This record gives sequence, structure tokens and C-alpha cells, in this order.
Amino acid sequence: MRRLLLASAVLALPTLAFADGHGEMPDPVTVEMMDTDGESVGTVTLTQMHDTVLLHVDLEGVPEGGHGFHIHENGTCEPDFGAAGGHYNPDGTGHGFTEDGPHAGDMANVYAMADGQVRADVLNPRVSLLADAANTLFDDDGSALILHAKPDSYGSEAGAGGRIACGVIE
Repeated sequence: MRRLLLASAVLALPTLAFADGHGEMPDPVTVEMMDTDGESVGTVTLTQMHDTVLLHVDLEGVPEGGHGFHIHENGTCEPDFGAAGGHYNPDGTGHGFTEDGPHAGDMANVYAMADGQVRADVLNPRVSLLADAANTLFDDDGSALILHAKPDSYGSEAGAGGRIACGVIE
């Protein structure tokens, strides 16, 4: 019975009001991810879950293996994915899951199966979908999601390789 009650409480989180005066949680945001040829490779849906953001990744046509997956500082993918800038880092922290990090945009790697599908849920407690929050993804220049060619090292040097997909968070 205790497990059932806990599961019910966790499932109810999206409908709760914020205790800190922010009111109702914002609607989920769906980001279309485009490859370097301008073709859709799927979507990432961001959902505010009280004090964390859930990113539900649903991609296809991705090369098999691990891929760095980050939030980048500019809400644009044009004219190329470099326009998205570096990792979202409003607090000026170091990269990776290190003593000096992580950046707000650093997240766990995602993995593509042999058929090119990526299905993952990633939690990021360092960002927010609330417009008035300290680490909002909706600041003046917006934010973008980037999928990299290789897995992130999680160390002080990113090393995740080229940018193979991009989507603007709007």
C-alpha cells in the first residue's frame, strides 16, 4: 500500500501548484530536432516537474552508440548548429560532472540502438521552463538542444564531437 501511495504522489506532481509562488506549472514544450540536412529526426518534450525539468527524448535515424546531449546558450540552429553557442551556463560553472561543474546545460548521454532509435528520459534540475526563474531556458536569447556525434566525457573537457542534431526551445 505504501508503494502505491508513493507512486500516486509522484504521478500527481505535474498538477501541483508551486509552493514558492510561481503558480501553476507551465505547459510542456516540444522541440523538433533537425539533422544537418534539415530533416526531422524526432522530438524532445520538456516538462517542468516542480524543481526539475524532464526531457523525454524520442529520436530516430541517429548513428548507433552514445551521444552527448546538451542544452546550449542560444535559441537558434541557423545558419549552422554552431549558432547555438556553447553549453547553457548562466552560473559560470565548469564543464562536466566534476568538482567545478556541471553547467546548467550538461546532461547525461543518450544512446541510439542499432536501428537508430533513441528513447530516453533525462532529468535536469539546473534549468527551468518558468520565465521568471533564475535559470530559465526562455532568457533573452533563448536556448537550443544539441545532440553530438560522440558521448560526452563528463569531465572538464567536453569532447562530444560534432553537432549532429539541433532544436530550438520555444
